[in-house]
Amino acid sequence: MASKVSLKAGKGKVVKKSAAADEEEGSMVVAAKFVKEWSTWTMKKAKVITHYGFIPMVIIIGMNSEPKPSLSQLLSPV
Repeated sequence: MASKVSLKAGKGKVVKKSAAADEEEGSMVVAAKFVKEWSTWTMKKAKVITHYGFIPMVIIIGMNSEPKPSLSQLLSPV
């Protein structure tokens, strides 16, 4: 005969929460999820902008510096 495994909740003290506490906890979870999603989206966009914008930024800063180099001087490794 096979034995059954049952998971019983209720061992120990039962703590009752008020409806307001549940609502507040739920809103905190939603807010935390929103912040996490927003920060992830922001970091992905910042990574793309940095990836494609770094070299043009260096060229623009180099062209506006003194003495004014030519574009070929900016792009050559020497």
